[in-house]
Amino acid sequence: MKDIVKNIKGYWTVSILTPLAMLLEVAMEMVLPSLMADIIDNGVNKGNQTIILQDGGWMLLVALVGLAAGVGGGVFGAKASAGLARNLRGSMFRKIQTYSFENIDKFESSSLITRLTTDVTNVQNAYMMLLRMGMRAPASMIVALVMSFAVNRQMAMIYVYAIIFLIIIMVILMPITGGMFRKVFKKYDAMNESVQENVSAIRVVKAYVREDHENEKFTKKSGDIYKSFLRVEKLMTLIMPVMMGTVYVCILLLSWNGAKLIVGGGLQTGELVQLLTYCMSILMSLMMFAMVAMMILMSTASIQRISEVIDEKPAIQNPEHPVMDIKDGSIDFDHVNFSYLKNNNYVLQDIDLHIKSGETIGIIGGTGSSKSTLVSLISRLYDVSTGDVKVGGIDVRNYDLEKLRDGVSVVLQQNLLFSGTIYDNLRWGDKDATDEECQRAAKLACADEFIDRFPEGYNTRISQGGTNVSGGQRQRLCIARALLKKPKVLILDDSTSAVDTATDSKIRKAFREEIPGTTKIIIAQRISSVQDADRIVVMDEGKINGVGTHDELLKTNEIYRDVYESQAGGSGDFDEKEND
Repeated sequence: MKDIVKNIKGYWTVSILTPLAMLLEVAMEMVLPSLMADIIDNGVNKGNQTIILQDGGWMLLVALVGLAAGVGGGVFGAKASAGLARNLRGSMFRKIQTYSFENIDKFESSSLITRLTTDVTNVQNAYMMLLRMGMRAPASMIVALVMSFAVNRQMAMIYVYAIIFLIIIMVILMPITGGMFRKVFKKYDAMNESVQENVSAIRVVKAYVREDHENEKFTKKSGDIYKSFLRVEKLMTLIMPVMMGTVYVCILLLSWNGAKLIVGGGLQTGELVQLLTYCMSILMSLMMFAMVAMMILMSTASIQRISEVIDEKPAIQNPEHPVMDIKDGSIDFDHVNFSYLKNNNYVLQDIDLHIKSGETIGIIGGTGSSKSTLVSLISRLYDVSTGDVKVGGIDVRNYDLEKLRDGVSVVLQQNLLFSGTIYDNLRWGDKDATDEECQRAAKLACADEFIDRFPEGYNTRISQGGTNVSGGQRQRLCIARALLKKPKVLILDDSTSAVDTATDSKIRKAFREEIPGTTKIIIAQRISSVQDADRIVVMDEGKINGVGTHDELLKTNEIYRDVYESQAGGSGDFDEKEND
């Protein structure tokens, strides 16, 4: 609950005013039966018109005050609960931004979305009910019970037995429904995953005519949620008939015993009406309390899931006294081993590689040879398991994370653009970049060739994910975005795979001529993309299989030679070499 309490910040005033307003409303409701009893016993039965008018006026005033308190409680409760939800979403989102890749791997994105939406909404609704009904119900029940004892102790004991019976029923049912709710939210995660996957890959779905399959998959997961909620709702609906049955039994007992007491002179007619009013108030309050308890049970599962996100400690954090400046783009891997699961099942084994500042390094290797994992260690997207990675002669774990990632610019395999103009996307690399700097970066990445063809040029709007541009155009915009950071190290993780070989050649040529002092690491599947690098690293099953120039590796490395021969015998990826 500490995460909930911390996130009430800024909404404590309305959170306190809500239950106070509810208490005032309860007080007014409890006064009304007394006034009604007085009207019946001392006004109607005795023919006293003054009592009737006087008490009637008080009843009107009390009712208006109760109405105002109820409206105020509703408004204050809505503000408090909506504010809590806002703060919770903000806390979760900000915490997610601090996550390393290791933390992100722990939570599926669909699960994070469910926690930010459905779970927070559950907590919001539970908090509003807790502030309003959670205070109103017990207060109303206790006051009504006390007033009932004040009227007639014997009759009030009927309520006590009814309350004990209903509490036993609630204690039996609540733990069962709580466990069911926790299972339901896991199924929500699965459904959201299906939706997210389908929407993001809708073009593939349509290309392979898999709409029916996706509909069937979604229907199944949605049906699972329906069945789970149906089981919970069936169990919860048992509470209503039990409570209503208890109310009717109480009314019958009150009427039977009350009639005998009235005949015997131990109770007045108005007092019986007062007791019947309190009966409904007490038992309806207990029903409201049961609803609040159910909401709290449902939200408890949500609170646990929200807390998991907020309390998750980032696997990678800034050192206590970070280094703020990167001297140069030299990179050293000193006998590095790395495992994702920290179980010594290393995906990178004994990597010993030293790169000079300004060098261009190509990395070639088969799928699963851990090429991307290797370069992820340079910008501390992951931390090594053993060994050291140094940039500019200093261990990357000693740098300020922001300075390190500004100095080591990575263009990942997944080329993502964001909704906004081309200028907006480019300025992710440098938010203060001028138009001229953006255009120069686009020219280096050969992106200006297609941007200039757009009617609105650099002000052309990009849709979410960059779906309104081609894969090659998306890659070039991402490269330009990375160049705007003016990095000491530029890493291209298979980032030119969607561009034609001629454009790939132009990009490499621009890099050589325009940013000679930047260390460039190019991961590629095409040997033509790396053959003019200063050195080429051949990766195989998480190990360095060979290092050398293109010509050296052709002579000494079997893996490199096999890849070269398979590609050279293909579509002529090497024809442009002479034109570089």
